[in-house]
Amino acid sequence: MAVQSLSGSSLAYVQARQSEPLPPPSLMRGPIAWIRQSLFSSVSNTILTLVVLYLLYLVVPPVLRFAIVDAVWTGADRAACREDMVGHPVGACWAFVVDRIGYFTYGAYPVPERWRVNVWFAMLALGVVWMLWLRAPRRDIGAAYFFVVFPVASFILLTGWGAVGLEPVSTAFWGGILVTLLVSVIGIVFSLPFGILLALGRRSKLPVVRLASVIFIEVIRGVPLITVLIMANTMLPLFLPAGVTVDRLLRPLVGVAIFSAAYMAEVVRGGLQAVPKGQYEGAMSLGLGYWRMMVLIVLPQALRIVIPGIVNTFIGLFKDTSLVYVIGVFDLMKTIESARIDPIWAAPTVSNTGYAFAALFYFVCCFGMSRYSLMVERKLAAGQKR
Repeated sequence: MAVQSLSGSSLAYVQARQSEPLPPPSLMRGPIAWIRQSLFSSVSNTILTLVVLYLLYLVVPPVLRFAIVDAVWTGADRAACREDMVGHPVGACWAFVVDRIGYFTYGAYPVPERWRVNVWFAMLALGVVWMLWLRAPRRDIGAAYFFVVFPVASFILLTGWGAVGLEPVSTAFWGGILVTLLVSVIGIVFSLPFGILLALGRRSKLPVVRLASVIFIEVIRGVPLITVLIMANTMLPLFLPAGVTVDRLLRPLVGVAIFSAAYMAEVVRGGLQAVPKGQYEGAMSLGLGYWRMMVLIVLPQALRIVIPGIVNTFIGLFKDTSLVYVIGVFDLMKTIESARIDPIWAAPTVSNTGYAFAALFYFVCCFGMSRYSLMVERKLAAGQKR
């Protein structure tokens, strides 16, 4: 029952009965609230949570026993990674990885000259940090260093140059993590600008440019990477003049760059289509030419939109570089394949340990790229809101 009163031109209703007490509010913060809301919010969610916990119970303990509890950390040969007389189980043979870590890192690069590879690793780290740190000072100089100074210095440092006292080292001796990072960095660095040009070419109003871009993108995306690598390894020398040879490591570098550029072009094209048409019209109304409009107005917005797609392409490219071992390039996977058949380390768990080491290396690198992309997305979103 309610009592009606008149106050001016407005009506007010006063409740005559006492309302039933409401239940206490549930916790909105803290781990208990998160578990209740995310894992046990409904019957189906609870069932899925229990199923996942059961699968983790089946998978995690054996992995921990193999990788840590029963692992062998020291030893000089296969005897350390075999079961003892009592039959105690032997897990991962990390002693094998420790003994072969130099080979996994440098390949057959001459031992006295491996300091050059270490300097290259340091230069690469400096360039990556300088470019990826959003608040780094003088990033324009960092870009010049990474795209101009670093490639030239890398070529001189790794291949050698007698004029500066560096002994020549053939690429046939390169291998391991050195080659994996080299192929990945070159593929990532060249795929983005080439992909942008292909995306712009596919949206061009010139029929010849648009048709050529479409044919290139669709043909490359229609074949697997291993096919591109084999073609680059066998067919590329046929297009060169007689007597001109192509380095065995340069061939897969060209193949990886071409393959990743085609996929990057489609990612960038999606970002270009997502930019509102008013941005194009506003830039043209200011009198900006095509290239200035793209560089100053359109591309910054398009690339910000497709950051997840770009990073996903980079991650896929980084993992796909392991396919270069098929054409005889000694990347990390190839060095593990050749080291695990060494009779000195002929033990049951050596192969699994080598593959586990490779998986850990790829996971750390890919996880780092993923976390960095999320950080950049948050910073750009915060700046856009401001």
